[in-house]
Amino acid sequence: MAGRAWREYCGRRARRPHARTHLHGETDLPDPAPPSPASVALVIGFEGGIGSALVRELEASERFSRVIGLGRRSNPPLDLLDEASVSAALGQAASAGELRLVLHAAGVLHGPGLTPEKSLSRIDPEAMALAFAVNATGPALVMKHLAPLLPRRGRCVFAALSARVGSIGDNRLGGWYAYRASKAALNQLVHTAAIELARRNPEALCVALHPGTVATGLSAPIVGDDDRAQPPEMAARKLLAVLDALPASATGGFFDPEGQVVPW
Repeated sequence: MAGRAWREYCGRRARRPHARTHLHGETDLPDPAPPSPASVALVIGFEGGIGSALVRELEASERFSRVIGLGRRSNPPLDLLDEASVSAALGQAASAGELRLVLHAAGVLHGPGLTPEKSLSRIDPEAMALAFAVNATGPALVMKHLAPLLPRRGRCVFAALSARVGSIGDNRLGGWYAYRASKAALNQLVHTAAIELARRNPEALCVALHPGTVATGLSAPIVGDDDRAQPPEMAARKLLAVLDALPASATGGFFDPEGQVVPW
């Protein structure tokens, strides 16, 4: 069953329309234009529960000239399994203004043939490859093509949603091999990218964030009716508040919804 994970995921990608979407945030980007001083907030994975809540919170704050959502249903689409689409979508978003805030809220935990493993015997190589492709390699490609587009002066922020289960030091329960390992890889990628980005712009902040337990489609099969799961809007507000409070010296860190450091 798990062996079909990659093929079924790719099949869903191929069937997704690239038509204009009417979700919150601008997802139909304009043709490239000359550089503009407008400040842009960009949310990658705007279709998800946390991503869509982040778009709504940013729009309501009116702190940015533009709030843009990118994902497989935006126009142009951004597909983490297609590097050309990542490059094209980010390039067009950058034409809208200065990218001052970029939030990576895309990821995969479960799906057809892909479920958190409770034991070593449940590890499937195709399912693990998919988890790494979406949760680690995908964000790495985003950072690769985003880095040259970020401002070289002034504060700019890149934050990737990770997960506490990706912490090696905090792992006391075991299990969830593919998801844990892919998020641990993401944490390393973010920390390493932060070092490089700081050389380009000392005021840049590049961090990994644990959003907490959130009631979304990603977590629904896992948390069920757990009343400890917070609504996406609350999670989004907390995450944005954490980013607002972090100085540039915190770059490369891993933080929870209260702004506390999560062990690697």
